Amino acid sequence: MHNFIQISDCHIDDNPQSMGVDTHQNLACIINEITTVKSDALLISGDLTHNGTLNSYTKLKELLIPVQSDVFVIKGNHDSDNLTTIFAKCLFKKISLGVWDIVSINSVQANKTSGYLSKNALSELNTQLNQSTANFIIVILHHPIVPMNSTWDDSLSLENPQDLFAVLDKYTKIRAVLFGHAHESAEFNKRGLKIIACPSTAVQFTDEKRIGFNYYTLNDNGRLEYETRWVAQ
Repeated sequence: MHNFIQISDCHIDDNPQSMGVDTHQNLACIINEITTVKSDALLISGDLTHNGTLNSYTKLKELLIPVQSDVFVIKGNHDSDNLTTIFAKCLFKKISLGVWDIVSINSVQANKTSGYLSKNALSELNTQLNQSTANFIIVILHHPIVPMNSTWDDSLSLENPQDLFAVLDKYTKIRAVLFGHAHESAEFNKRGLKIIACPSTAVQFTDEKRIGFNYYTLNDNGRLEYETRWVAQ
């Protein structure tokens, strides 16, 4: 059995005030909570910063210092190439946790809020899935892949989810798809897959006033369990 934590959409900026909240203080509160639970890895599913400045990534790295587990990150639409400068060692294509693999796919388009999976990205994902020797697999990206059924504008989600499902449908070992971007906690089920949205550490786009993170338990029998843990601001 293994555990990992997913946080998302931290939106750290040079100024602590971003999106109408103190994103620095909010992330610090989340990290304070994270350090009290057992975890093999911390995954950040995009939008680590708000404007992608070098200083904001440096500040984020400072805020993450208390985290004891390995940190892994993927790019969001608010991120820039400065992410690679500061977090090069944390960017990942695949993480192995026991009999599980977590595989990432890049859904970010240049200068656009919505996501799109290029033919190259889909081909690379297919190769990763095909070569995985794990018993079970999780796929993670930044953008939502299903309608959120909320106040979220679905036109800002992944533009070509059907292309993603065409790949996912070939692999029965896949147990879940995780994402951020929508700033809300939600779960869906499509074709037997758990599809899980992670709340923001900064602010939610729903009526939810708290910030939060998702805590996952990966069982050796293929059962995935998780809960959203909320933190009052």
